[in-house]
Amino acid sequence: CGSGAAAVVLHERLAPRWLAAADIDPVAVACARRNLEPLGVPVYQGDLFDALPAGRRGELDLVVANAPYVPSGAVASLPAEARLYEAPVALDGGTDGLSVLRRVASGAAEWLAPGGHVVVEASAAQAPELCAVFTAAGLDPAVVRDEEREATAVTARRPG
Repeated sequence: CGSGAAAVVLHERLAPRWLAAADIDPVAVACARRNLEPLGVPVYQGDLFDALPAGRRGELDLVVANAPYVPSGAVASLPAEARLYEAPVALDGGTDGLSVLRRVASGAAEWLAPGGHVVVEASAAQAPELCAVFTAAGLDPAVVRDEEREATAVTARRPG
C-alpha cells in the first residue's frame, strides 16, 4: 500500500463496504496508518494477502496491488528520486520484475470474490508475460495503457 494514496482515492471515489491496506515494510505501514486510520481504513503489516484477515478470503471485489515490478538488474538505473527515497523492497521485482506480481496473481485467484478484479502496474514489455501469469492462475486478464502518462496496468477478473 505504500503511503496509502491509492486507498485514499478508492475510499473517496468508490465508498467500498470494506477497504483495507497492507504492506510488508513497517515504515510504509506507519505512513499509511497516518493517512488511512482517520478514514477508518485498517492497515495491516505483512506479506501480500498473508496480512489480511483470513475471513476475507474469497470475498474481495477489488485488489489494487502497488507491487514492485522493476527487474533487479535495472534498479540501479532508476531515477535518483526512486533509488534514494523508496525502500528497495518497493522497487525490486526480482530477476524479470515479475516475482512479486506472480504471487499477487496466485493470491488474487484465492482472495477475489467471483467477478472480482485485480489491478497492478507493470511495464508495457512485461504485460504479455503477466497476462499469461494471470491466465494460468485462472483469471481473465486485460492490458490498459495510458500513452500520455506512459503507464501500463494489467487487470484481471475472477470468472463467475
